[in-house]
Amino acid sequence: MTRFILYIIIIIGTMLPASAQVLPQLKREKPDLEEIRRACLDRTSPYYYPRLMAEFERADTLMKIDKFRHLYLGYMFQEDYNPYRSAERKITYDATLNRARKLTRQECDSVIAYSEKALADNPFNLGEMVMLINALRGKGKNNLANIWQYKLNYLLMAIVSTGTGLDEQNAWMVIDPQHEYVLLNMMDLSVSDHSFYEPAYEYLTVTNSEGKPAGGYYFDIGPLLKEYYRKHPDEL
Repeated sequence: MTRFILYIIIIIGTMLPASAQVLPQLKREKPDLEEIRRACLDRTSPYYYPRLMAEFERADTLMKIDKFRHLYLGYMFQEDYNPYRSAERKITYDATLNRARKLTRQECDSVIAYSEKALADNPFNLGEMVMLINALRGKGKNNLANIWQYKLNYLLMAIVSTGTGLDEQNAWMVIDPQHEYVLLNMMDLSVSDHSFYEPAYEYLTVTNSEGKPAGGYYFDIGPLLKEYYRKHPDEL
């Protein structure tokens, strides 16, 4: 395990409730998306998508990284998948998102109501998930916050499990471009520049929480674009 991935796991691990801080040995490998697609469509598979989503929605804590990996990446093959759906609220993704200012109780109520609505529409809106967790903690609803934190942690680990992010061959795979920013933010990094490389790679240059250059990471958005254009051929 590289120091980089160990750092990721430590960062994500610090966000887990005490009862869930025993993290799995995170295996990193490029996903076989055809295998994931077949498994998510197979009613006899433990990864059958409606069953996975039901487990996710009821916050089943027996659901670990293999299921989260199929849940996250398998969403690309669901009919309602749209990585470019518009959001009513714009969230700024930088190294302050996971250390949001203390909200008033009234602000917490507003954030909770909006975030719950947004997540009902898009269960993998990770930015709203972060906002919801912060607001729930602000209201003292720590048990509920821990449930959402568990979901967020494993969704982030599902992304991290797809590679190292250190080069194109090991680029991280995301199902939504905004997830790139949420993941890096959870690592206490802010994006300072963004580049696109053919055929479908993004490289995000980052700074640390002190504003100092901290390298950059690669993301593979090829599968995301393939599924998007399959559903929206008129935008090719």
